[in-house]
Amino acid sequence: MDISRRDLLKMAGLAAVSAAVGTFGQKVEAATPSIKISQAPVVGCKNVTGTNYKGSAAKVYFTKKIDADSMIKLYNLVNGEIYGKVAIKLHTGEPDGPNILPREWVKKFQALVPDSNIVETNTLYNGARYTTEGHRATIAKNGWNFCPVDIMDEEGGVNFSTNGGKHLEFVTMGKNIVNYDSMIVLTHFKGHAMGGFGGSLKNIAIGCASGQEGKPQVHAYNKAMGMPPARDWASKVPLKEKFMELMADSGKATCDHFGKRIVFINVMRRMSVDCDCAGTYAAEPTMKDIGICASNDILAIDQACCDFVYSAADSKDLRERIETRVGLHQLTAMKNIGLGNPQYELISVD
Repeated sequence: MDISRRDLLKMAGLAAVSAAVGTFGQKVEAATPSIKISQAPVVGCKNVTGTNYKGSAAKVYFTKKIDADSMIKLYNLVNGEIYGKVAIKLHTGEPDGPNILPREWVKKFQALVPDSNIVETNTLYNGARYTTEGHRATIAKNGWNFCPVDIMDEEGGVNFSTNGGKHLEFVTMGKNIVNYDSMIVLTHFKGHAMGGFGGSLKNIAIGCASGQEGKPQVHAYNKAMGMPPARDWASKVPLKEKFMELMADSGKATCDHFGKRIVFINVMRRMSVDCDCAGTYAAEPTMKDIGICASNDILAIDQACCDFVYSAADSKDLRERIETRVGLHQLTAMKNIGLGNPQYELISVD
């Protein structure tokens, strides 16, 4: 592992955003006055306020309606570069996980994406998804049997360069990732025991890395320490800032590989403080559902979702999870290595 000595750039950010633009010749209405976005604190990124920004801003489309038709509607606004064989990167969850995206929604969505299937990788920790055999049994148990599910590291890994990542020179991804022309990152936005929150970055940074090679790299895990049990990560790996920076490095490797042929959809529904990898151990959500975001920009979409969380009056538990893990450093880490645009226009399609 090649550790960079580059100093961490520190930036401060303020403000929020709402805007309206034309899409495919149709008028898209601005976010309603009731949507008031507060900037997530200490993000290290500059947001836009309306049209008062310098330089470019990524577009983040938003709807309060949470269902399959809304996912499809938003996807159709960002899918201009998606073609060929398409990987849908989805967290299929531990057995009987209560918070994973509804199977019928994903089934309807996937059916409308030609030549597509779900992709996953095995876990590093010893659990139900550690081996390919166990993972396939879990996939079947959770109902993901309506289309092929490619466990990309079933036959090993392939090294992707991070192209100037902060800590990692390369990350080993599931070998089969090279079989796809495009990727849709379909994410259940929620909390995460190590990352603070799990958005699009977490979905690909950990979710595309191979279980026995890439995931140890992203977690800076020394395999000589022995196999970690599924619920004992905190004492085994470095946390907080370094973990966020390692995820950013890994996410950059996947995004650079696909270039413009990758899009991101974050579903802000049943936002437990725990990731879907917690399965039935996940805490019951204590905040209301918010909506769905879609973008071509990974930083912009995760930034927007964090801003929504920090605007919600009932988000105390999730905000506490994010802050105790220094989770907002994910956004700073992406900004510092050029992974996405921290400035965004929020475009409501309701």
